[in-house]
Amino acid sequence: MSAKGEERLSAAAEDGHEDDDDPPFLSSRALDALREFLTEKQSSARVEEEEGDGRSEEVRLLAEDWRLSQFWYDRETAETVAEEIRGLCASTSSVVACVACPTIYVYLKRIDPAIPVQLLEYDKRFEQYGSDFTFYDYNQPEELPSALKHAYQVVVADPPYLSKECLEKVAQTISFLAHPKEPYFLLLTGEVQQHRAAELLNAYPCGFRPQHSNKLGNSFRLYTNYDPAERLGGWERSG
Repeated sequence: MSAKGEERLSAAAEDGHEDDDDPPFLSSRALDALREFLTEKQSSARVEEEEGDGRSEEVRLLAEDWRLSQFWYDRETAETVAEEIRGLCASTSSVVACVACPTIYVYLKRIDPAIPVQLLEYDKRFEQYGSDFTFYDYNQPEELPSALKHAYQVVVADPPYLSKECLEKVAQTISFLAHPKEPYFLLLTGEVQQHRAAELLNAYPCGFRPQHSNKLGNSFRLYTNYDPAERLGGWERSG
């Protein structure tokens, strides 16, 4: 935890123990600080464990901030998607845009640092990735540098929310970024978005089921606008 976080926790604890003769209790401020401390400690420990596997640590995954609806994918999911993207890049010499999916960005850079990848993210902590970072607010889906327009053969996106509005706006961003000739889309979102993914992006679910480090109640799917053949568990396209 950061020094400031520890200071907040200590100060909040003092608020709950002003009189040593009273029964011990925690004020609402102390409880909030304790929850924040435990959340940050858990996230940091998980990130450190995943990074201590002998891989390059030049690109690190920051601790997720649940207040920004950040829930990182587990290692198997991130590696599987990153390997699929690497395969697409090998056959097309592509550049890649990662929209609101820092987990995939980090694993791509670990697997092959030579792949050109741009991370579009709202969380400005990711500015530490330098020129690979572009600030992105899905509420302004096309307010992006003109140099990014139609510049990416591969676009992978993870809309931060499962609402219809969020997916519609992220789909606008994908269309803005995608190269006009045979782009590849990979969309990680809830199973409830299956019909909208097909309608907006002509993307269909694969057999492979994404999983998060923190188990979520919502069932997630990986959608693609191309048939992955035998990869990713195959394409489940009905009709």
